[in-house]
Amino acid sequence: MQSGEKYSGGAVSKFAIAALQLELESKDNIDLLCEEIRIVHKRFPWVDMVVLAELASFGTGLKHAQTMPGTAEQHFCSLAKETGLWILPGSLYEKKDDKIFNTAPVINPAGEVVTRCRKMFPFLPYEVDVASGEEFTVFDVDGVGCFGVSICYDMWFPETTRTLVSMGAEVILHPSLTNTLDRDAELAIARSSAVTNQCYFFDINSTGKLAFGRSIIAGPGGEIIHQAGAGREIIPIEIDLEYVRRVRTQGWHNLAQPLKSFRDHKTPFSIYQNNNDSSALTALGPLAMAKKANTNKDNKSQ
Repeated sequence: MQSGEKYSGGAVSKFAIAALQLELESKDNIDLLCEEIRIVHKRFPWVDMVVLAELASFGTGLKHAQTMPGTAEQHFCSLAKETGLWILPGSLYEKKDDKIFNTAPVINPAGEVVTRCRKMFPFLPYEVDVASGEEFTVFDVDGVGCFGVSICYDMWFPETTRTLVSMGAEVILHPSLTNTLDRDAELAIARSSAVTNQCYFFDINSTGKLAFGRSIIAGPGGEIIHQAGAGREIIPIEIDLEYVRRVRTQGWHNLAQPLKSFRDHKTPFSIYQNNNDSSALTALGPLAMAKKANTNKDNKSQ
């Protein structure tokens, strides 16, 4: 699907998304999340969609993993039907075929699950016992545009965002859960993902005991539309898909058109054709937990 083909002419280009950066813990947060979504719906009735952070429903413990459909997902389906909102309730651990996935459901205003995104790159070697998803996730909002979903560490792999955009995505919804000192790097990745793929990028984190906020929403020129602080924030943003389409057609400020150049370039990327058969990458060794730096016991210097 090419977004310009499907949505040109008479489409509604404006769409409002409320990102919820909430103070959460590793426990059952469902009632809190539902109440926060109801508050947003009442206070900002013009909002079309609500997006929450990674693992918002229960936090990081695998003990809360559920099958899907399941009770947690059904709470959000009922709430979507009640409020008429699109809801992406972050993610939760999903039991499926003797595996556990980190999964984000996407629910439409009729209360139907239209798709589920399974995190492709668990944060190894830390997010142990979590299987890798194998499918790229996009969905349509009829008459508006095409949206893609990825989860947290996925964005560190630029191939994920480029693939979603090649499938038609004009907006990337990206639940995250970050409480480590590399958040500055992630903010840079979010902006670079937006500008190199000429799309909106919503990177939504939690705060409180689970994470330290600093969610970011970037536009198709890599510009910061909003960068949150460290505390609780409700971030309602109206986006314009015609702006994305113009940037992709003309370039941001009538400059770079990277998607067209990528499309038209004829040189094959051998690293992908050979399934990562790279001596340089092989030499890095196995994916394992970092260890203390080696010390020379024979070194007598002070």
